[in-house]
Amino acid sequence: MINWFPGHMHKARKEIAEVMPQMDVVIEILDARLPFSSENPLVAGLRGDKPCIKLLNKADLADPERTQAWLDYFESQQGVQALAISEKNSTTLAPIYQRIDKALAGRDLAIRGGRVMIMGIPNVGKSTLINAWVGKKMTRTGNEAGVTRSQQKIKLANNLTLTDTPGFLWPKLTPPEAGFRLAISGAIKETAYDYIDLGLFTAQFLIQAYPDALTARYGVDLTALAGLLPEEQDEALLTQIAQKRGCMLRPGSVDWDKVCRLLVNEVRDGKLGTLTYESPAQCAQEVARAQQADAEKAQLKAQKDAERKARTRKNRK
Repeated sequence: MINWFPGHMHKARKEIAEVMPQMDVVIEILDARLPFSSENPLVAGLRGDKPCIKLLNKADLADPERTQAWLDYFESQQGVQALAISEKNSTTLAPIYQRIDKALAGRDLAIRGGRVMIMGIPNVGKSTLINAWVGKKMTRTGNEAGVTRSQQKIKLANNLTLTDTPGFLWPKLTPPEAGFRLAISGAIKETAYDYIDLGLFTAQFLIQAYPDALTARYGVDLTALAGLLPEEQDEALLTQIAQKRGCMLRPGSVDWDKVCRLLVNEVRDGKLGTLTYESPAQCAQEVARAQQADAEKAQLKAQKDAERKARTRKNRK
């Protein structure tokens, strides 16, 4: 269970809604390792039919093949352009202006300059990206969620004005897997989740998606996991890593918190190579399962409400 919606996020969303009508283009920064999970579902409603540019940041940490799949996915959407970038590689940032020009095609910026709003969830690298793009320190940065707390306007080339906004979240994380992936990336503060739960989730993901990265980094024997149930495989893998990395309390006793922190932090820091935590097809399946679960829950609630009303009417007779 991940609880991640601080009160100030509601204020940020309200302030963005107030200035959105003045904007010409919306840029949303996503984490290239988890483009779906880091995409704020409230942004589409806020921007309406305004052109949108999805920037998949930290592409240097992501699986290139999966990044291309995500670019194709976003480019297929009406009014959306997509670009893979890295805040650490300035050559990937130059095409952003080209994408803005394309979104503003037909506009004479000499008459009225273009107004661009940039958005992104906390710790997606928005502030660092802006500083690299503009070429000087314009915003405060930090390796923690929620550094930017208020809107600010930044003058860009080509008679453009960039409105930077605080990273804001949405109240309900769904599907639940998205919350774990956000936590792996560092987008959620540590106080909102348990490292052991997150480590088990991460282990299961790596076994399924990147087994070679596990053996290369930790020298584990994945054949030993054959025949085990999925919920047993993650514990068996973490036990092997704990033994190899000195995360044991005593022989035969794993320090689960220590080994889970080690695994999550090394994945987060890119020490297992370029990884992408999700694919478009995978996320579509997860969304369908979550919607079905919500529908079943709503149906059960409606049934219980009807039974309760029936009992009340019977008791009144």
